[in-house]
Amino acid sequence: MAGGSGTRLWPLSRRGEPKQLLRMIDGRSLLQLAFDRVRAVVAPGNILVCAGAAYADEVASQLPALRPENLLGEPVGRDSLNAVIWPAAVLVRRDPEAVVAVVTADQIIEPVETFADRLTTAFEVAEADDRALVTFGIVPTGPHTGYGYLHRGRAVEGLTDVARIVEFKEKPDAGLAARYVDSGEYWWNAGMFVWRAATLLGQVRVLLPESHERITELAAHPERLAEIYPGLLKTSVDFAVMEPVSRGRTDAHVIGVALAARWADVGSFADLHAELDKDDDGNVRQGAVVASGTTGCLLVNADPERSVLAVTGLHDMAVVRTATATLVCPLSDSQRVKALVGEVKERYGAELA
Repeated sequence: MAGGSGTRLWPLSRRGEPKQLLRMIDGRSLLQLAFDRVRAVVAPGNILVCAGAAYADEVASQLPALRPENLLGEPVGRDSLNAVIWPAAVLVRRDPEAVVAVVTADQIIEPVETFADRLTTAFEVAEADDRALVTFGIVPTGPHTGYGYLHRGRAVEGLTDVARIVEFKEKPDAGLAARYVDSGEYWWNAGMFVWRAATLLGQVRVLLPESHERITELAAHPERLAEIYPGLLKTSVDFAVMEPVSRGRTDAHVIGVALAARWADVGSFADLHAELDKDDDGNVRQGAVVASGTTGCLLVNADPERSVLAVTGLHDMAVVRTATATLVCPLSDSQRVKALVGEVKERYGAELA
């Protein structure tokens, strides 16, 4: 899934150049890193990418090993449910027995070997159990209010760190997050899945029959993409499928596979600052930047014209400059950038947002 807009990384991430395509990590994009992680288990010819049609050309340029017919371009974003059931419907027509891993293009997971091992385990679970919807639970390193949580039930016999998931929890406040972690019964929700494509579609047929009918029609008639896709129900796969299945609404069940790895959902400038190399003062500097008396900051000058970003006396701030916008905010408040982008759009137009 590579269709997110990444508005919390504005103005670096914007329409036509979302965060997963930005070459931020040692000159490589999050999408390229995700593609290589999956290649450790899955042949390149069997990897599909679901992304916005507006930047399909850039996706193809960054991933030369991606087969053209495996790039699914969404004409509009319709949230994660449709980003997983559309590829599932396409794959069922190619192979009715297809088992599919759904991973996101905006995460950092290391080491790759650990990810590959747990992905292989998840495939084995889904292949052996045609009623299983498998999700990945990140072993928490501490309480975090920016992630959803998975409540574990009984362990799956014969498998290491694999358990039934009995409940999905929304992002908690600090106190509740601490209780979750202290209990030892919760994992972070990674938003990655493995399932038989036919099993997922069967659950959607029960829970959202109209969505199932329309996505099946689209898979049979891809030339009607522009007509069908914008009218699909916009909702998340967690809300529409995973949560009701975990509560026993259907004949399926949710299985969690633990992933004990360094995991970062790069959803804010604070996350980005944590992942990038820093100078002796804890500053991340990219582009033409001069800093004096400044510590713990993310300083990015992405203005293509000849310019200098100069700061002094700042601490724990993000200062990001592009050709059309400059953002200044405390790293601790960087989750609020999304709301700020909405105001920019309202006041100055979508082309600047």
